[in-house]
Amino acid sequence: MSSEVLLVSAPGKVILHGEHAVVHGKVALAVAVNLRTFLRLQPHSNGKVCLDLPNIGIKRVWDVARLQLQDTSFLEQGDASAPTAELVEKLKEVAAFPKDCADPERAAVLAFLYLYLCICRKQRTLPSLDMRVWSELPTGAGLGSSAAYSVCVASALLTACEEIPNPLKDGEPASRWTVEDLELINKWAFQGERVIHGNPSGVDNAVSVWGGALRYQQGKISLLKRLPALRILLTNTKVPRSTKALVAGVRSRLLKFPEIVAPVLTSIDAISLECERMLGEMVAAPAPEHYLVLEELIDMNQHHLNALGVGHASLDQLCRVTMAHGLHSKLTGAGGGGCGITLLRPDLEQSVVEAVKQALSSCGFDCWETSIGAPGISVHAAASLDAPVRQALDGL
Repeated sequence: MSSEVLLVSAPGKVILHGEHAVVHGKVALAVAVNLRTFLRLQPHSNGKVCLDLPNIGIKRVWDVARLQLQDTSFLEQGDASAPTAELVEKLKEVAAFPKDCADPERAAVLAFLYLYLCICRKQRTLPSLDMRVWSELPTGAGLGSSAAYSVCVASALLTACEEIPNPLKDGEPASRWTVEDLELINKWAFQGERVIHGNPSGVDNAVSVWGGALRYQQGKISLLKRLPALRILLTNTKVPRSTKALVAGVRSRLLKFPEIVAPVLTSIDAISLECERMLGEMVAAPAPEHYLVLEELIDMNQHHLNALGVGHASLDQLCRVTMAHGLHSKLTGAGGGGCGITLLRPDLEQSVVEAVKQALSSCGFDCWETSIGAPGISVHAAASLDAPVRQALDGL
């Protein structure tokens, strides 16, 4: 077990195009968004394992000796096969939850325990450590916050247990692992996601591990080679929604009006492919006309998503407010509220961006100015992190 303090971070994700259509075998484009989850792992010799999640107000401590005595033979198959419902029930016994513990809190704790017990059980004794995770990502907004968490936990534990080397060299601000090591991180992060979500697609953890952008179609994930730097506004309407209900709504509309809805899904697929082609062209020499095409694609896709029945008054309001300033927006993810993205052209005056952010805030929305195509899971030197992040990780 390594004795060094580890600092890692992983990005969230947004769906650029293809949400809902992807359920019906079409292409979706997912991109890493530069709102990140940060993790600090501090090895100890105090016989305790501490998990601290300040964003959701959780702090749990276990005795290593007690965990060591637990029968964890149920994890024997943990390397390759999915965490079963039975396994998750047994993890709950190990976790010893208090009565008033809410579901998201339980899920985060169970994913940590699963990864800790599976990855660290190859050590002679289970290690004592403090783990603190702090995120810029809101939870439950469809921005891949649970995947970023699983990716950070898996990478930190694999590195601390010396299953993979720490790639950070002296004097470097940040570094990334080799492709082979990233594949191992991704494998374990996906298992963590399965503990949290049951049957995830694997897109969120893949985006968080690799960064940049990827296309997803019928279970197949492929990375886009390079991505131009694109600035966006990411807006959370804070309107809660049920992804399951929205997906079911699209399915029933497709069954009711197949001749109408099937072409809409095909058209969304064409939008995703055209966007992918346009992004490829922009890598070499981005031109103003490229941005005009991206804006048109955003507008058309938003209308299609409304036609599928996954729009919402809050998202209409977002589109109206940004359009009043000449900007183009669409929902991202499940719709029915949730989040939207707005493309920021490079020639845009900062005063316009500030005015839009102000207008969106006055609608009661949360708004972040950020970029897409962010780097995936990275390890950092402490000095390279912004002061607020360092303070959050130090618990100040």
